[in-house]
Parts: sequence; structure tokens; C-alpha cells
Amino acid sequence: MEAQVFTFASSPFVPVAIGFFGLGTGYFIWGGQALFGFPKASPDVNRTLGIWGFWMPGFMQFLTGLYLLTGLTWFNVFGKAAPLYMAGLAFTAYGIHWFAMSYRRYIDSSAQPDGWMAIAFLFLSILGVDVFRRAGNIPVMLIFVGLTLIYAIEIPTRLLSWTSGGRLVGCSN
Repeated sequence: MEAQVFTFASSPFVPVAIGFFGLGTGYFIWGGQALFGFPKASPDVNRTLGIWGFWMPGFMQFLTGLYLLTGLTWFNVFGKAAPLYMAGLAFTAYGIHWFAMSYRRYIDSSAQPDGWMAIAFLFLSILGVDVFRRAGNIPVMLIFVGLTLIYAIEIPTRLLSWTSGGRLVGCSN
């Protein structure tokens, strides 16, 4: 009995818009509340922000990451573009990161251990800067520069209780 082989056509449509939309919406929701203090933080507001953070930046980035990695490794529909592997890794990791942060905020637990998480995500963000700089994709590289700055600020904010960084990283507790 011969194994049947399926071949899928290459797709010029990479699903990164889904992940970027979720990321942008998450930063508007969480960042707006952190920077402007509106609505005022409360258990109800934190639960609502937790729900939004889980679905928009969390689920949409996780979905994008899985979509990219599956398309690259199992079905080869996006070609062998190395930067897309970095995008798949980043979207998957950042999606899970938002799941954890959102749940933490939903149940109103401590944000201080997020400082340890931020160390790993700082290195992931620096890797993204390097990969997309080498690929010549400056707009995506700049997104990773921004993420690098966020995690570089989050480490001392969470681990050393640096109060000035609190509004920049959305410190709610």
C-alpha cells in the first residue's frame, strides 16, 4: 500500500495581521487604562481588562503563532522564510504571555513575579530585533524594539518596585 501525499499551494497571505491586530488592541485597552487611569482600577475593571487581554492579544497572537508554525513546518505553505519562524515563535510565546498576565489580573494576584518572566521576553524581543533587522523588515524590527523597551522597563519595575516604570508597563498591583 502506497502512502498518499498531499501538496498544498503556497500562500502569499501570511496571517500576521491577526496577531498584530490583537496586540494593538491589547495595548490600547491595557495601555490606555494604565496611562490615563481611566477607568479607575478596581476589581471589576481588572476582571474586564483580564478578559479583554486573554482574548484580543492573548488568543489572537497564540492563534497566529500556531497558524504560522503549522504552515511553515507541516504544510510548507509559506516557504522557508526564516523571519516567519521568528514571527511564529514570538506570536505563540507572546500569546501565552498574555494568557498568563490576563489570568493574573482577572484573579487579582501579584504582578511582581512578572519581572522574572520579563527577562526571558527581553531576550526574545532582542532576538526579534536582530532577525528582522537582518531580513530588512524595519517596521517589524521597530515593533520588537518597542517590546524590548517594555521588558527592559518591566524588569526593574516588577522586581525592584521601581514606581516610575509602573505607568509605562501598566502596573495595576
